[in-house]
Amino acid sequence: MKSNQVVDHLSNIIPTARLKINEPLKQYTSFKIGGPADILLFPASLTELCEAVKICGQNDVPVTVIGKGSNLLVRDKGVRGLVVKMDEHLAYIRRQGSHVIAGAGIFLKDLAERAAAWGLSGIEFAVGIPGTLGGAIVMNAGAYEGEIKDVISRVTAVDKSGVLHHFSGEELIFGYRSSPFQKRQYIVAEAELCLVEEDSDTIATRIRELTVRRESRQPLELPSAGSTFKRPPGYYAGTLIEQSGLKGLRFGGAQVSEKHAGFIVNAGDASANDVLSLIKEVQMRVHHKFGVELYPEVQVIGEE
Repeated sequence: MKSNQVVDHLSNIIPTARLKINEPLKQYTSFKIGGPADILLFPASLTELCEAVKICGQNDVPVTVIGKGSNLLVRDKGVRGLVVKMDEHLAYIRRQGSHVIAGAGIFLKDLAERAAAWGLSGIEFAVGIPGTLGGAIVMNAGAYEGEIKDVISRVTAVDKSGVLHHFSGEELIFGYRSSPFQKRQYIVAEAELCLVEEDSDTIATRIRELTVRRESRQPLELPSAGSTFKRPPGYYAGTLIEQSGLKGLRFGGAQVSEKHAGFIVNAGDASANDVLSLIKEVQMRVHHKFGVELYPEVQVIGEE
């Protein structure tokens, strides 16, 4: 791997404050778990993003993208190659009539609240999803009967050669917690959302109600990656786990939340292996009791 050459090239175009070497990723994930990234980059423009991806492609260095790290488990040995962190440096947003164009790094909460201030409705469901727009598109994130696919009219993405492509919402096939971008052939860089004009105060009230609803039900007091499992058809994962008597079950520092069984939390210096072992145990016991397969919603990256 030619990581040193990539660092040399990147340091010519990226300030050192936004380019880190052997950086622990645990501080960039909501789980507070994870080993180091060989190279961690915080791009501040689409041009920087494209150039970095191009350089890595030319040097056979893999590229991994993370957003807020809220639906992510990084393995204990970390991630090889380049990790691109989409954050406030790519969190721009602008309005065009009832459409909003935003960078992949914008937090969903900020996006929903800005849209509400403009009197634009349709993205309120995402106010409680603790992630970025880019991550939400990759996962087709959803909550409270809404999904990101419902409002996407266009996505701008970067291919492995560093070239920008534009996809209309109609040509993108989304599924439950899935999108074409999970194949990792493209990096989501920007999106255009089609919203609906409505009274700002009405939208703001709806956002407050959803926020209270989330905070009262979810174990936000401990680090986690959100809902650990996808919803099995006809069931709720948390209910199955609770009815299997698994609330509070612990492997090392990882624990099935005592507040909401659908969450695995970092109850004290958990490792990625602790979490993965607990996931397997939960899957086995739920299947044994109910005959239902649980599939993780949390994304796992890094070297085993």
